[in-house]
Amino acid sequence: MSKTVAELAQLVGGRVVGDASVTVHAAKPLEEAGPGEITFVENAKWAGRLAQSKAAAAIVDPSIPPNGMPLIVVDDPLCAFVAAIGHLVDAEPRRTIGVHPHAWVSPKARIGRDVNVFPGAFVDDDVQIGDRCEIHSGACVGRHCRLGDDVVLHPNVVLYPRTEVGNRTIIHAGAVIGADGFGYRHRGGRHVKVPQLGAVKIGDDVEIGANTTIDRGTFGTTVIGDGTKIDNLVQVAHNCRIGRHNLLVAQTGIAGSCTTGDYVVTAGQAGIRDHVNIGSGARIGAKAGVIGDVPAGTQVIGSPATPEWEHKRLVMTLARLPEMRRQLREMQKQLDRLCPRPAAGESASRPVGESAISSQERGE
Repeated sequence: MSKTVAELAQLVGGRVVGDASVTVHAAKPLEEAGPGEITFVENAKWAGRLAQSKAAAAIVDPSIPPNGMPLIVVDDPLCAFVAAIGHLVDAEPRRTIGVHPHAWVSPKARIGRDVNVFPGAFVDDDVQIGDRCEIHSGACVGRHCRLGDDVVLHPNVVLYPRTEVGNRTIIHAGAVIGADGFGYRHRGGRHVKVPQLGAVKIGDDVEIGANTTIDRGTFGTTVIGDGTKIDNLVQVAHNCRIGRHNLLVAQTGIAGSCTTGDYVVTAGQAGIRDHVNIGSGARIGAKAGVIGDVPAGTQVIGSPATPEWEHKRLVMTLARLPEMRRQLREMQKQLDRLCPRPAAGESASRPVGESAISSQERGE
């Protein structure tokens, strides 16, 4: 559907600079936007590209100067752009297929209202599924699982038995929730498996990326807090307790029995060893290797992970090492000129007193 710039500004809570009567019918990123389309820019470093854009209008932050294009000025251009998309794109009506005849749903499962179970999905005994859930093809829901309302399981998601999923949670294709944790004891020359008898509890409004794995607790429960967002290819090991509104970016690996507070961020390929506590608001840098507790609000980076300021100082020092080595060699050359070293086979001379004392000490 089409909207004028003035209408969109009112809908997203922005202020118009320029021609408010211009009509737009779609929203596109800066590199793709053309005539009749609105884009967005978050900071002034993109102002030059915006001036060259063929977009009909833009949603910008207050740092962007007027450039002749109709602008909607807001404090958060990205959020406003997302809202604009919602007003420009007709929502696709939700399909209603019910339980497809090619799905297998146990007669002992309890299914809520307006639930879609697609062909090839499997729902085992004693499963409880809330209202308006979507169970896509190839998804497997094990015994005694509990799903809240408006849950979406994309194709080939696996929920092992006793997994609990909160309301409005989305789990993307290939994710495996509740597999056995990696627990073994070395006994008699072999690795003996420790039974993994626990469960997984996922809170409300969680999103879990494709091919992510979250292991069940050994005897207790692995917990993912409300509002946490987990990227693709993340591993959360057994007995972890992840707080609310965490962001775990792709290829993060969290070993067993770790806890995180609320609003923790782990960047790509961060690794956290077992039994570590990460305080609320902490930020773990990309490829960081965390081997100890991280206090709340701290930013760490590097391997082993250290506070960001300390890591930067170390990197700057390492960058200076070649020059420091050159200076050291030059100083050594100067010292050799001032104090020549003895030639091969010669003994360095010593003061007479020192020689006499040494002779007395030896009893000579």
